[in-house]
Amino acid sequence: MALQPASGARDLLPRDVGVNRWIAEQLAAVYQRWGYEEVTPPSLERIDTLEAGGAIQSHQVVQVVADEALGLRPEMTASIARAACTRLAAMQRPLRLHYRGSTFQAQRAEDQGLRIVEDLQSGVELMGAKGLAGDAELLRLLLDAGSHLPLSAEHQPTLLIGHQRLLSVLLEAVEPSLRSTVRRHVCGLNRVALSQLELPGQQRLQLLQLLQLRGEPAAVLNGLEALLGATDLLAELKQLISIIEEQASRAGIRLQLDPTFHPDFELYDGVMVKLVCQGLDAPVAIASGGRYDALVQRFSPVGAVASGVGFSFAVEAVRQLLEQADQLPPRLDGQLVLVAYSQSSQLHPALNLLEQLHQSGQPAELWPEPCANQDEAQGIATQRGVQTVRWVG
Repeated sequence: MALQPASGARDLLPRDVGVNRWIAEQLAAVYQRWGYEEVTPPSLERIDTLEAGGAIQSHQVVQVVADEALGLRPEMTASIARAACTRLAAMQRPLRLHYRGSTFQAQRAEDQGLRIVEDLQSGVELMGAKGLAGDAELLRLLLDAGSHLPLSAEHQPTLLIGHQRLLSVLLEAVEPSLRSTVRRHVCGLNRVALSQLELPGQQRLQLLQLLQLRGEPAAVLNGLEALLGATDLLAELKQLISIIEEQASRAGIRLQLDPTFHPDFELYDGVMVKLVCQGLDAPVAIASGGRYDALVQRFSPVGAVASGVGFSFAVEAVRQLLEQADQLPPRLDGQLVLVAYSQSSQLHPALNLLEQLHQSGQPAELWPEPCANQDEAQGIATQRGVQTVRWVG
């Protein structure tokens, strides 16, 4: 019998579960203040739903043996978009939904076989809010949620902002047969490979300059305007930054505009964001999201105007980040009471006392064996991290 979990799976211990729940509840409280209602999509979905019209590769989906092609969700957005366009189609837009739940992603490393990565997600989806208004609400909500986590200046929280159309505009002048290659090298920040492509000199120079345009939003926007001229897209990005920069400053979150930013999944066709913090050894992404109008359109009736934008927090990543910085909340069982008794005949009254404590709202647990005296009971409580003992002697 195997004694270890499957490759990529983890056992979550009581403290881990308690902190994960606390993080998810802090985030959910923020979502609810903004008018978001909770939904729970199924863990199992049809493969064509999970692949989101080609935005997610089939090898990233954990497939399930069944009579039809099913898989475990690698992310939540596609499932919620499907539900919003079917079961919730009659509800007035904008539709504000939030969720928490596990995602399952298949990873295949060379010579290591299949590894299934389970992650706890907490996030929101905003359906039916087009353009700047929806983008601005999403980013303001993300900053608000991030500010309610006990992040510190040492974490150096940074919100990366990109836009799918930025790179597309820059690539319009590139020979069509080279566009996918150029995009890959630009998103991978591969200066050497980009320099070796057969491109006109001015075009190559502009693309190499693009690799340097990453950082403080005003400076990056000025650089992009020098490359592209004044465009509606840059004007909209400038307005979006102006709407969120004061809140970001109050939250201690640095803004970074990055035209080459490319997310893990190709869901997005508009603004894209990622909240990154500094871990002990490397940066850690704790939230990501963006606009996915085309995905919502895929689930909508032909001719319908549809839009969607959302983000998700990686709850496990947040917990591990806080653990490393010793910034976890106080023990959630710190107010627990231990009920102990001295003789077997007192088990019944001890259980009665336990029930009374529970009825009054006091968390309490029973020590199942008689204790010689109160000192022994107190020692047991201390070992268990419990401060208070109720003694039945």
